[in-house]
Amino acid sequence: MSLLRSTTVGLLLAALPAAGQDHPLPELFSDVIDVRVVNIEVVVTDRQGNRIRGLQASDFELHVDGDPVPLDYFSEIDDRRARASSDDRVAAAPGLTADESVGTNYLIFIDEVSAIRQSRDRILQHIENDLDRLGPTDRLALVAFDGRSLTRITDWTSSRDQIEDALSRARDRTALGLQNKFGLGFQTRRSVMAAAGTVRSFADAPGRKVMLLLAAGWDTQVDLWNPRVLWVLGLPEASLVDLYGPLVHAANLVGYSLYPIDMGGAGPARPNDPRVNHKEFGLTGLAVPWRGGGDESEDPQRWRDVLQYLADETGGLPMISFLGNRALAETSEDTRSYYWLGFEPQRAGDDVLHDIEVRVIGRPGLQVRSRRHYMDMSRGTETTMLVEGALLFGGAPGAPVLEVGFGAPRKAGFRKIAVPMGVRIPLDGLTMLPIGDERMMNELEFRFTVIDEFGDHSDTPVSRIPIVGSDTPPPGAVFVYETDLVMRKRMHRYVAAVYHPLSGAILSASGEVGPNTGTDTSAPAGGAR
Repeated sequence: MSLLRSTTVGLLLAALPAAGQDHPLPELFSDVIDVRVVNIEVVVTDRQGNRIRGLQASDFELHVDGDPVPLDYFSEIDDRRARASSDDRVAAAPGLTADESVGTNYLIFIDEVSAIRQSRDRILQHIENDLDRLGPTDRLALVAFDGRSLTRITDWTSSRDQIEDALSRARDRTALGLQNKFGLGFQTRRSVMAAAGTVRSFADAPGRKVMLLLAAGWDTQVDLWNPRVLWVLGLPEASLVDLYGPLVHAANLVGYSLYPIDMGGAGPARPNDPRVNHKEFGLTGLAVPWRGGGDESEDPQRWRDVLQYLADETGGLPMISFLGNRALAETSEDTRSYYWLGFEPQRAGDDVLHDIEVRVIGRPGLQVRSRRHYMDMSRGTETTMLVEGALLFGGAPGAPVLEVGFGAPRKAGFRKIAVPMGVRIPLDGLTMLPIGDERMMNELEFRFTVIDEFGDHSDTPVSRIPIVGSDTPPPGAVFVYETDLVMRKRMHRYVAAVYHPLSGAILSASGEVGPNTGTDTSAPAGGAR
């Protein structure tokens, strides 16, 4: 979908052209990112896979992009309780108090697009059977994705009855794996973006955060074509980062560890498989990390490497094959004891990926597991994630106060239409900045994205709207933004959002638009809801 912008405005405000401005935008707009702590949950084991306890902050070194970085926070979590540190030079991890219980938030995501009912229900039943493994301050939430939209089956809850009811309702839902058996690859990107949107939407949770990701048959190529076809066409195969980076970056940004669960039921790995370490983590020593590599003809289910990648990059563990039956029990055991490290980076908000390496000083032979990266994500990218997540959940981010209206569609090519759109943006509380010549200005960001009945959704382009006036807008002032939406000739759900970079506020609206839309743009409130 493309956005062709033309803007109009009433009152004393005017749209300033994006190019050829007499005055550059004030530099204040890049200084609105809140400083966040990068949390790194660290597991330390010996060569036999036994947990090493009792380490202090001085026993660790943290390197970011190869350079040493001092720790700002440190806590040891031992059997779900925060231990007091003997090093008073480093603060305890935010929100943790010595000798108090530390809860874990279990976010369960079910990719129904790839799910076979029997395998899915078996795993969910085992999760229900293992609910006794949860601690008194642990919580669980459950979300399902059907290829088109996300359903929040239950929000965070520690109630056993509510969790059991949610798991029962999840088992009653349709599993689409058999329908998509021969076309699953084309759904992979949707499922990945849905999981990323879910992580971002459940970001505000205190304590340890993990996602149990139930999936099967995800592809390893962003193009989702047969490799031989790509070779004939001279097209390169994409890496795991290209396709799964949005989920990994979202998880690392908000502090989630991914515990992907194999719903494929392909059977246990061979005992003599050199890629498997059978005694590394968990209750029984069977939380099996699948070591990628080898001849693909011997491992046609390459998506196991995907699950390993998701876990490795975020500090979790993959639950492959038979381990899906012990997913909650193994994850609960894995998150009982660990080290919680944190630091406050100098934020640039430039969407650059930074490498993280945690080392234990003077203890050769110890193995360290933690998340491997963090992204210095810009507020603009975060806002786009919020908008796309809201589209999948069927809601809208921020304050739903925008008024959106549509005009009669006109033909715009083969099976495409152009729909005139008008957006009334309230300017109450908008801070205007002096730019000289007795003028004042602010710049807004407009995002608009749609999804159709088949789950296909557009990109989320950002339109910057400079606003100029001679004074602060009076109460009740509005800015009218007009554009043409070019889209396929079918009905779509939409989310529209305006972001104020200076204040961090998000204004939004959601609704439907398509070939039957015909509201007069002079009354733009008609399309909002």
